[in-house]
Amino acid sequence: MVMTTNTMHTTTAGTATHTAGLAETAAAPGGTGATGVPGAVVAENTRLDFAKSAPKVFRALIGFDAAAREGLDPALVELIQIRASHLNHCAYCLHMHTNDARKAGESEDRLHMVAVWREARHFFTPREQAALALTEAVTRVADAGVPDDVYAQAAAHFDDQELAHVLALIFTINTWNRVALSTAKVAGTDERR
Repeated sequence: MVMTTNTMHTTTAGTATHTAGLAETAAAPGGTGATGVPGAVVAENTRLDFAKSAPKVFRALIGFDAAAREGLDPALVELIQIRASHLNHCAYCLHMHTNDARKAGESEDRLHMVAVWREARHFFTPREQAALALTEAVTRVADAGVPDDVYAQAAAHFDDQELAHVLALIFTINTWNRVALSTAKVAGTDERR
């Protein structure tokens, strides 16, 4: 059985963006499901297809996402998206962005350390650390706002335009996480090719 619902990310000219087209597949006995795990079965998603139900909104998010990442280092983009997805418990986006990072040449060591980057600072540049700290503060903005020291550290590593793009990227991944979580996207069902 194959049911087309919604996916959010596709790669266009080396830039990950969000588009429609996720298929959730139940594996045939002895076969592999959409997750690539032998015998894995992915439940049918009964929630709405966001891209089809609100196409204008979905296209606006795609545009916002593409504009946000413009001019940013692709490795930094993935680190930000991975960290926000950790914090939001979004397995769908976490799976997608760790795979994208691997395909772009990111090391397994660094991928494993993103969630605990403060204890493994030597894996990340000061610029990446500033972006990760800002990602955490913005993602958890309801807890304590964005502390002045966190903002100042990011501002010390990024010029105003870059900082605006980093902030916009944090806004977009938090939005995509909420879309994926509220529409029950399943990790491992990304069908971008």
